[in-house]
Amino acid sequence: MSLADSSAQGPGLLARLPLARSRPWIGYGVAVLLTLVAWEARYAIGDGLPPGFPYLTFFPAVILTAFFFGLGPGVLASILSGLAAWYFFIPPFGSFALDFSSAIALAFYVFIVAVDISLVHWMQQANASLIVERRRSLDLAENRELLFKELQHRVGNNLQMVAALIALHKRRLTDEDARLALNEASRRIGIVGRIQRKLYQPRGEQLGLAAYIDEVCRDVIEAGGCERIDYRFSATVDALLPPDKAIPTALVVAESFSNAVEHAYGVDGRGVVEVSIEPSPKGVAIILADNGVGLPEGFDLQSADSLGLRIARTLARSIGGTFSLQRRPAGPGTVARLDIDVARP
Repeated sequence: MSLADSSAQGPGLLARLPLARSRPWIGYGVAVLLTLVAWEARYAIGDGLPPGFPYLTFFPAVILTAFFFGLGPGVLASILSGLAAWYFFIPPFGSFALDFSSAIALAFYVFIVAVDISLVHWMQQANASLIVERRRSLDLAENRELLFKELQHRVGNNLQMVAALIALHKRRLTDEDARLALNEASRRIGIVGRIQRKLYQPRGEQLGLAAYIDEVCRDVIEAGGCERIDYRFSATVDALLPPDKAIPTALVVAESFSNAVEHAYGVDGRGVVEVSIEPSPKGVAIILADNGVGLPEGFDLQSADSLGLRIARTLARSIGGTFSLQRRPAGPGTVARLDIDVARP
């Protein structure tokens, strides 16, 4: 649940106490009403209680009023309840005469309601402080999340700008090898920039592997202008991808996809690239298969001098995985496979 969702649910009852703060007359009216109810209850009980319990029904009225409507109404309820009990239920009945026994009863009542009201008031003050701190923490967390997203966006934009500058500089070169090297560097930096802007979450949540790989492949198609490629994606298993493995995994997949488009289909760029995610002994396998011209006879991945393949092997090892490139078993084409150790949900 996001911060916005949690705040949209609104505060609970405890967060709104005391009630009717903007309309205090409601609290004072409730104090009078509950005192009358307590008086009626005590009158109805009559002699059903043993001597010494004149205030028994009035304590709940005082506590409930103080709890729901605050200090002022609670004090009013305690005064009205004390006077009612003193006049009607403490001998001599029907007067405010004060002898030793009634003084003891009155002192006991004052002590009890003072403690009750004080405890309720302190509890509400502490609760109000906690609510203020919670709101401050939510505001800080929301600000942090916004700043984090802005930082990610700016980093991604800066990488894209670097890629564009390299591409511009490439036009000034006449050496074809240098132009190709800068073109590859620009492409890779551009892919990293596109990934960076949507990669990490500020709280470090893990990514769903299937949706992430599908998005990476679509980004490569969009960035490389590969609209003629028939892209197909399937996943028989999903997994959770830790943030520290996200960029290396994305770069290996992007490199494999770019190789398939560039080397399998030539200038025309027409063909099918099938990407699938399947279970493997290591954890999960990301498989990219094309139906292009295939690998040359005697191809050996370990001795290949392609910079892209060396990058893919190195990145795979950096996350504890393995990368392989083989001829397609049935029919023409090539299969690139990345096995990584990730947790399956």
